[in-house]
Amino acid sequence: MDATRASRTAEFMALFRALETDRPAGVRLFADPLAIGFLRPPLRWVVRCARIPGLGAAVPWVIDRRWPGARTSGVARTRLIDDMLDDALTAGARRVVLLGAGFDCRAYRLPRLRDVDVFEVDHPTTQAAKRDRVRRLVGAIPGRVHLVALDFDHDDVAHALGAAGYERGPRTFFVWEGVTNYLTPHAVDTTLRAVRSAAGPGDRLAFTYVHRGFLEGSLSFPGAVHLLATLRRVGEPWTFGLDPIEVADFLAERGFDLIEDWGAADYRARYMGPEAGTMRGYEFYRAALAEVGASPR
Repeated sequence: MDATRASRTAEFMALFRALETDRPAGVRLFADPLAIGFLRPPLRWVVRCARIPGLGAAVPWVIDRRWPGARTSGVARTRLIDDMLDDALTAGARRVVLLGAGFDCRAYRLPRLRDVDVFEVDHPTTQAAKRDRVRRLVGAIPGRVHLVALDFDHDDVAHALGAAGYERGPRTFFVWEGVTNYLTPHAVDTTLRAVRSAAGPGDRLAFTYVHRGFLEGSLSFPGAVHLLATLRRVGEPWTFGLDPIEVADFLAERGFDLIEDWGAADYRARYMGPEAGTMRGYEFYRAALAEVGASPR
């Protein structure tokens, strides 16, 4: 990532969430009314075009043709993690940690988080951009939202959380969405171990990863060549992946037990029904849920 500017891919995800928010209330997977506020004027114009009768359907069609699966899997994944978070709160979680929060607005859009401490951990540049925009959109950042600036490749997550007032005790749900694929293997390893050291019994972690075969070129996926070229062009290439058959052991070595592991086709089918059968792209992008287990090996 270019350390001099906020993440471009975080902005693309905000675009997808803004488009989903404008769908009819009975159809959309979630509502994120702040998402459009994180877009530069050209992408804000895209959202406004999608609101024009007769033209609206063309906007997502063009996006889906250019980046197959990115939008549909992105919004389905957002809803999947929303539901994981809701389940964790129902089971007793009283705190949320967003690792690599980007332009994630869960702290503001989910009613159940209005009385929950949320720690947003992110790169200083992206976090500064988000902080400024949130202040313009909703005013002062609530006291329950704690901003933790760090670089996953160089800084210690547990130390940074502690400095921001995080203490072990309350049941916590960790979200690490859309981040691991941008990190080095060392950063992924140290972050997971830091989360394990900061977590307690019953704490859970939802995280995403990409299939390693996609990065190595050993497996073929629709739209892969164009997507990788786009990521390189915006200066945010993907650098880390896992083989799904190795994920359970990978997590166990770092003190977590795998609960679920979903591919994009799985979570699209869960939320988009029969229509998901016609969708293609991003099958390499996966979402997993894990719980604190035995001590790391």
